[in-house]
Amino acid sequence: MEFRHLGRSGLMVSEISYGNWITHGSQVEEDAAKQCVQAALDEGITTFDTADVYAGTKAEEVLGRALKGVRRESLEIFTKVYWPTGPGKNDRGLSRKHIFESIHGSLRRLQTDYVDLYQAHRFDYETPLEETLKTFDDLVRQGKVLYIGVSEWTAEQIGRALKIADEMGFDRLVSNQPQYSMLWRVIESEVVPLSEKEGVGQIVWSPITQGVLTGKYLPGQQAPEGSRATDKTGGAMIARFMRDDVLTRVQELKPIAADLGLSMAQLAVAWVLQNPNVSSAIVGATRPEQVRDNVKAAGVKLDADVLKKIDDVLGDVVERDASKTASPSSRP
Repeated sequence: MEFRHLGRSGLMVSEISYGNWITHGSQVEEDAAKQCVQAALDEGITTFDTADVYAGTKAEEVLGRALKGVRRESLEIFTKVYWPTGPGKNDRGLSRKHIFESIHGSLRRLQTDYVDLYQAHRFDYETPLEETLKTFDDLVRQGKVLYIGVSEWTAEQIGRALKIADEMGFDRLVSNQPQYSMLWRVIESEVVPLSEKEGVGQIVWSPITQGVLTGKYLPGQQAPEGSRATDKTGGAMIARFMRDDVLTRVQELKPIAADLGLSMAQLAVAWVLQNPNVSSAIVGATRPEQVRDNVKAAGVKLDADVLKKIDDVLGDVVERDASKTASPSSRP
């Protein structure tokens, strides 16, 4: 496993991190989830990403149990706050009340005294940004959070947060967690340039585009039973990529991967890691062998001609519109 700094911070994270968005607590049984976590640990992954909302808080519980007994100092545990975790009006968003209540719930479920990174899962238009940042800063001062980050924020929102932090003396954001892959490059035009300037690293999710870049989905054919595309939670996210024009182009990547001696998944993960602003690529798994396959992308270097071939193959099916990075206009 290779390691990188998280943004401009001193924290080192594994190039490939393990995430349990859909799998833990919902898509796979707990025994299988634990086997995947153990496989991640065996392969040198030290960075684990989750969120309070995943599987209705169950994902954090499963991860906490799976990591029990592992030396805490050897791990980087990340979680997030924003989406609803209860029925009340204050069970969502980035208010001081919800952040405080959420971090305590996350720590309890994860069975830890602190998280290495606490992330604002979306931007909250209904809470003053100063209130959110002050609350995060308080959690850092209390030792419950070591670093703070965001997820799916625009360049303008990240820039505003950094300006407030500098003016108020708060801890600065060190990371952003956006969707990023060969097919989804909306961060490249605005978020990445700002982040490079300000020392913010990207922890990217869905580098394999929810499985589309494995090549297992074929144009003109039904999705395999039990795949992400047929999952009630993940199906909606993957639908935008399940067009025949996209799937046809993805099939044309297979010779490129084969020439490099890589699986399609390894090529996809290696591709996002070529971006120097990416600190870590999050992979998920329903089986341990998927973890073992994905980690082989760590340390892979793709030449400029390979990157150009990929661009030529995918052409205009790549999404680059920066406006696609968006948070709900009001709390869900």
